[in-house]
Amino acid sequence: MAADRQNEAKVPTLDENKENLPDGGLGLEILQIIKESQQQHGLRHGDYQRYRGYCSRRLRRLRKTLGFKMGNRHKFVGKKITVEMLSDSRYLLLVLMEAERAWSYAMQLKQEANTEPRKRFHLLARLRKAAKHSEKLEKLCESPRVDAKTKLEAQAYTAYLTGMVEFELQEWKRAMEAFNKCKTIYEKLASAFTEELAVLYRQRVDEISPNIRYCAYNIGDQNAINDLMQMRLTGGGGGMMAEKLEALITQARTKQAATMSEVEWRGRTVPVKIDKARIFLLGLADNEAAIAQASNEETKEHLYETLLAECRDTIQAVREELKAEAKQRERSSDSDSGKVSNMQFLHSYLTYIKLCTLVKRNESMAHTLQAKLKEPEADETKRGPRPQDLIRLYDIILQSLAELSTLQGLEDDHTFQKEVSLKTLVYKAYRCFFIAQSYVLVKKWSEALVLYERVLKYAKEVQSKAKSLNNSLKDLPDVQELIAEVSAEKYSLQAAAILDTDDTAEVPAQQQVKDNTPLCDRLETFRLDTTLVGKHPNLVQFPPDFQPIPCKPLFFDLALNHVAFPPLDDKVEQKGKGGLTGYIKGIFGFGS
Repeated sequence: MAADRQNEAKVPTLDENKENLPDGGLGLEILQIIKESQQQHGLRHGDYQRYRGYCSRRLRRLRKTLGFKMGNRHKFVGKKITVEMLSDSRYLLLVLMEAERAWSYAMQLKQEANTEPRKRFHLLARLRKAAKHSEKLEKLCESPRVDAKTKLEAQAYTAYLTGMVEFELQEWKRAMEAFNKCKTIYEKLASAFTEELAVLYRQRVDEISPNIRYCAYNIGDQNAINDLMQMRLTGGGGGMMAEKLEALITQARTKQAATMSEVEWRGRTVPVKIDKARIFLLGLADNEAAIAQASNEETKEHLYETLLAECRDTIQAVREELKAEAKQRERSSDSDSGKVSNMQFLHSYLTYIKLCTLVKRNESMAHTLQAKLKEPEADETKRGPRPQDLIRLYDIILQSLAELSTLQGLEDDHTFQKEVSLKTLVYKAYRCFFIAQSYVLVKKWSEALVLYERVLKYAKEVQSKAKSLNNSLKDLPDVQELIAEVSAEKYSLQAAAILDTDDTAEVPAQQQVKDNTPLCDRLETFRLDTTLVGKHPNLVQFPPDFQPIPCKPLFFDLALNHVAFPPLDDKVEQKGKGGLTGYIKGIFGFGS
């Protein structure tokens, strides 16, 4: 809600919408206002409730600004906008927002009516309310105060909402008349005004055209179904019309399903008793033709998803019948349990269709990514496709092919198993090729060269095996083209490996290797080391390691043992020999 209120300021104001036309008067760009409001407030994502809330808030602001309040907080007093009050184009906008609010509520109820059918009655009431407000807007625009362009836009808007009401009521003739009137007015406006406004008018005409074709078909025009199918291929008729168109196609196939009783596949005829399976198999050729004729990749992807969803639902219906058949076989204790039953073979056939469709869809996505991969990158900030994306797609393809080889009833079909193994080799070659491309991007030349050799090995093996299976390669990618591309890539790889010198190759690698060698020990080697400008640069090792050093010498006087000193007896004082007698005398003081 906060984002809505911030974006509401971006919607053009009424002063910006006033037109200075030759006849003068009030002007209102009805289609431009509703389209911009819808895109900015929820309808880009199909959120009608958010858009309805925006319409309510804008109505409240307009009434407050114009002083056009419906009573007070205690009592409601209804007021009508009259022609005499048209002094400001915001009065016209007030009625327009009331119609838009009722219309958005009706579209919200239409989404909820898929699970709650009772809401359809409320839906019709809201649509009628929107049409009533649009008629009121048209009557106000008949005033001479309003310019001619606004009058025409109001008539077209009224015709559109009236057609929507009649369309929901299945009043095909009246709905077709209303839509044709709307289409005619917008076509005239598109031819009379600038190209910017003409784009909006043409978009509205494109939205209406599928509804007109659908009404024509229901009236009885059988040629209209071809136009509807063509619109489906071009991606037209979104939203409500897309649901109607799918229901119409299902209805047509249901009528044809009564004539279909069996299907033949791999030389075996299988009866088809399930109505859902009949309808799916009848529409299979049409779906494949529609995919082949799709105008763009988005439409093709949508058709693939639709086909896969129908196939899954059909397989589920057959699986339920298989469970009932298994229970019945257990009760009857059927001895013929080794042979694959018709229902199981039909299940294998439908699974085969699903897996083949998955392979074709992923191959189509791979071709699109390959084309984008070869294009130069226009915007470096955006992430473009990479070889890893293609590797993932080919992994899914190989997984689908592995499931194909295990289908029940086809274990002994050697031709089928050879075809699956041949397809597996082709897609393995392409997967290996893009793995090599991913190694080239990170400059792992040796690994890439080995993988390129593996691609050539797979490709030559495919060519040798394809001689016995001529029809198996018509739907597969061209292996010869892959061989030529690999040969060119090998030469480019060898040249890149030679030009990639040691300096340019080692600097990035050494940035990622953690080396604790201090700077003082590698002064002769250049290396980008970001830690040198950090808080803890590794300049020297501290504390340093112990190193051996020469110690202080010790001197020993060995010549002293061989020196003869002169006698010193005459210089040494000789003391008398007293003995015990002298000792005693000394004690008693006799000898002093």
